[in-house]
Amino acid sequence: MFLRVEKVSEKKLIGNRLVMSLAEDRTRELWQGFMPRRKEIGNPLSKDLISMQVYDGLLKVKEFNLTTQFEKWAVVEVKDYAKIPEGLASYTLSGGLYAVFVHRGLPSSFPRTAQYIFGEWLPNSEYQLDHREHFEIMGDKYRNNDPSSEEEVWVPIKRKNQE
Repeated sequence: MFLRVEKVSEKKLIGNRLVMSLAEDRTRELWQGFMPRRKEIGNPLSKDLISMQVYDGLLKVKEFNLTTQFEKWAVVEVKDYAKIPEGLASYTLSGGLYAVFVHRGLPSSFPRTAQYIFGEWLPNSEYQLDHREHFEIMGDKYRNNDPSSEEEVWVPIKRKNQE
């Protein structure tokens, strides 16, 4: 599941966002609203789709529960913000260090991947969670609701005991 640690530069993104929780999961609504409009976005850097989660404060894994609210984005990375289609929004993802994992399988099996990341890999690594965006890249190997689907899971990290 673990692929690598990578330093990411700032990314310019355009897409849709909704506030939700795991109990009130509006992911389907978010993507159904975004997918028909993605072709309106000029200057995309790739065909990859990005699902991003933004938390108000530092995500505390032990305190995260079904009702924890967060902002979820359905976006594509763009070269610049020269043309933002009406009704869509821009977001600049801050750069930094990320641990990159691969999730294989259906969305329903993602809790197993999350358990590995937050319950096994992170506590046993030289890193701790950082307060930045979490995101998934759905590239060429992504197949919606297919057991053979793959997506990259990017988790913001910093060295332990680093302020």
